[in-house]
Amino acid sequence: MSIFERYLTLWVALCILVGIALGHFFPAIFQAIGAMEVAKVNLPVALLIWAMIVPMLVKIDFRALKEVTQHWRGIGVTLLVNWAVKPFSMALLAWLFIGFLFRPYLPAGEIDSYIAGLILLAAAPCTAMVFVWSNLTRGEPHFTLSQVALNDVIMIVAFAPVVGLLLGLSAITVPWETLLLSVFLYIVVPVALAQLLRARLLAAGGQSAIARILTWLQPLSLVALLATLVLLFAFQGEQILAQPAIIAFLAVPILIQVYFNSGLAYLLNRASGEAHCVAGPSALIGASNFFELAVAAAISLFGFTSGAALATVVGVLIEVPVMLSVVKIVNASKGWYEAGPAVRRRAEREAAGTTPAAMREGAAS
Repeated sequence: MSIFERYLTLWVALCILVGIALGHFFPAIFQAIGAMEVAKVNLPVALLIWAMIVPMLVKIDFRALKEVTQHWRGIGVTLLVNWAVKPFSMALLAWLFIGFLFRPYLPAGEIDSYIAGLILLAAAPCTAMVFVWSNLTRGEPHFTLSQVALNDVIMIVAFAPVVGLLLGLSAITVPWETLLLSVFLYIVVPVALAQLLRARLLAAGGQSAIARILTWLQPLSLVALLATLVLLFAFQGEQILAQPAIIAFLAVPILIQVYFNSGLAYLLNRASGEAHCVAGPSALIGASNFFELAVAAAISLFGFTSGAALATVVGVLIEVPVMLSVVKIVNASKGWYEAGPAVRRRAEREAAGTTPAAMREGAAS
């Protein structure tokens, strides 16, 4: 992990302080920035979001999709958790904690917006940081790459319907034009730009050319993220100063859903007999969030000053420490995981050369 990635939570905390201070002393400047929008999409933020997302997507090789059947159990578990469990469990937790338990302590006019932000946070699986988490758990790199590529393809068509459904169930009006525009701007366009850049780099110098360009694009990506957060907190500052406990209240359902979904994916992989090197990244992909997309969509749908934007930023604040704790749990429990009956039986079949993969390798040799 780079110095930026390792201390991302610290940088986010500093952005909170800087953003609040700038918003307090220079309100006119940030009001002017907030007014620079087309169809409710803020243009400076759109550029910053592209700067965040494109370097991450350059890493993705969509040709890896041909390998999805190699670890079909892990792929199936991750897809189930990412698209059939996580968004809905977050909607339930958001309604329970924000809409019911914490309601008396939160601004009444922002309750629905907070819930919407939490749903946006959970509706898209993480792309870039997953490679870091997978590496820390000694995860199977081909599985991680193929799973992320598959999720990105699904996200193009599934993000808007899932968000629209859950916001509708939460009785929140869905501005479909803005939502679809957000999907186009923050998923379709960055994926296309990243793949065009990747193709040109491969043609010019292969993987080494991609590695060289990423050495300066990745820090730029994180700087763009931090700049976006400064803007967000410049607009959210007065609300946070008035009720600083809001961040703690919003963090509760986020923390619960991360541990619940990572644990569910981990246990399902163990029950299916999948190898630990697949179960680790599967659990981490199943639990983590594409917070850059969530921040962008929240700003587009509800505005800079909305509770939705603040809720997605809280996800950024706790992303690194909570995911590192999941990494630690996955690594520490490897012995217990591999003692599972289904995992042992699969390992024995592989040792005997009777699994389909082992038989194919034998035939090829």
